[in-house]
Amino acid sequence: MASGFEILHRLEPSAFVFKAIIGAIAADVLLLAFILIRRSYRLLYFRKRDARVFELRQKWNALISGEIPYETWRTKSFDRRIIEDMALDAFEAAAAEQSAHLLRFLRNSGLIEKRIFEARKLKGWRRRSALVALGRTRAPEGIPALSEALRDKDPEARNAALRGLGRLGSPEAAEEILHWVAESGLNVPILPLQNALINCSRERPQILLPYLQLAGPQLREVLARVLGEVASPSLGAELIGLADDELPELRAAAARALSNAQPGHSIEVLGELSRDNVWFVRLRAVVALGKLCDKEAIPYLITALTDSNRLVRMRAAEGLVDLKSEMVPVFTQVVKIHDRYGLHAFLAALENANLRNRLDAELRQAEDFETEHEREKLLAVLLTGKLAERQAAMAPQPIETAAR
Repeated sequence: MASGFEILHRLEPSAFVFKAIIGAIAADVLLLAFILIRRSYRLLYFRKRDARVFELRQKWNALISGEIPYETWRTKSFDRRIIEDMALDAFEAAAAEQSAHLLRFLRNSGLIEKRIFEARKLKGWRRRSALVALGRTRAPEGIPALSEALRDKDPEARNAALRGLGRLGSPEAAEEILHWVAESGLNVPILPLQNALINCSRERPQILLPYLQLAGPQLREVLARVLGEVASPSLGAELIGLADDELPELRAAAARALSNAQPGHSIEVLGELSRDNVWFVRLRAVVALGKLCDKEAIPYLITALTDSNRLVRMRAAEGLVDLKSEMVPVFTQVVKIHDRYGLHAFLAALENANLRNRLDAELRQAEDFETEHEREKLLAVLLTGKLAERQAAMAPQPIETAAR
């Protein structure tokens, strides 16, 4: 009687197809078994972790106060990871006093030193995880290790170190980042760099100024955007100087910063920037003028209603509408400039703020009009959204013919 192998041998090409089918089925069964085993393992792991988290949460105060000796859990990697994650998560919503208490716990338990060691000695994803966790501790002793990682050849390690320094949120971390970019240039994505510098330089924005003056064009743009976010009243004189810079991005950032710093001559400087040749500089200047909510900014905002850029006109109109106490005089000036697009922008901003009926009532009650015709003219413009036709400057003169 022929065996099964002999039968397959006689089938010739069909045998190879049959073997391939059997092999594919076996591979699918093994893959499915691996997936099921992995899911079962993860299910058991998360159940065990959740139970342990609940148990540790019941004695959390005793853990962080040191009543429970650190030696009872530091040698157990499972418990140590859980406790560290719980402490770092608590940092995110903790007040100043609680943050100091958590930081003292991380120091006394040796978790910070462990993360510093891992950030310097480990490789790959373990090192990147240690760098980010070190930043989450907000411990200043972690800055040297994070600074070293900034100069690593691995771009992912540099990004992790940058994220870690950004989480620290201290001026010292900002100085390390600035030293690094001054040495090596922009070799990380711009957005994470901006976010890190914004978080770290918010307390002392003055540290940006020396680098802003000496950096190259691309880095100056990044630092200008950062300065626009973190500017404070102490930067007034420096910001006015930056408004004359040749780089449009820097002028735009100076305009944005002036609305936060509010120095004495900011309205005049912003008024000049609102007539800049570059549209986004004018836009930033007009937005800043609107944020100041100062009556002295009204002439510049009225002029901006005639701008060729639609966004500039819209933001100028919003700034004028925000001055709710000056609605009738402002509307009178808007009509006087006789710009159809500017009027439409103002009426749209008025409608969005739900103030159209209020302006109508104030126009009807106002007593400072010279004639009733002037009041009716403004009411008609408000109602129809159309400007009256300009009268001709000179009436047509009859042509006299000589007597024959």
